[in-house]
Amino acid sequence: MLKSSFFLKPARELAKNLLGKKISFSGLSGIIVETEAYEGFNDPGSHIYKGITNRNKIMLEEGGTIYIYLCCGLYYMFNIVADKKDIPGAVLIRALEPLEGIEIMQKRRKNKKHLTDGPGKWTQAFGVNLDWNGKRIEEDFSISLYKHKFDIVETTRIGIKDGADLKLRFYIKGNPFISKN
Repeated sequence: MLKSSFFLKPARELAKNLLGKKISFSGLSGIIVETEAYEGFNDPGSHIYKGITNRNKIMLEEGGTIYIYLCCGLYYMFNIVADKKDIPGAVLIRALEPLEGIEIMQKRRKNKKHLTDGPGKWTQAFGVNLDWNGKRIEEDFSISLYKHKFDIVETTRIGIKDGADLKLRFYIKGNPFISKN
């Protein structure tokens, strides 16, 4: 399992460093294959860009804090807060390559082909909800080293209007489980 100090780095760096890591929860696991960085007050795509609210103030917590929010009233988005306390930033986990607990994921997703290839898909497959918001990653989830050698693609983010042109999306080149948009 990674130490809490692993998360005390800027969002862009953390987003790259999370690629290839294994995330586990309650008998389910997958490899993080796609991430997006949100760099706080200076990033127009970041929730905290226009100011601190009850929803986004969690981005000011210490790196390793889980930030969950509901998107479009349907999908829970799983983010890991980056950097030191009071320096806002977070990394959205966009996609996983499923490893363990695939049968459970299939039941939850009701889709055997696209289990975890998107930020709302993998959280649904894992049963993630707002109960994890504000918890520390090491309390309920385990993130550990897994894959070591791969090429990283750096590109623009998906699904946002402001700051969409920034190259803050990262994924493992050639991995079939990245999101398709």
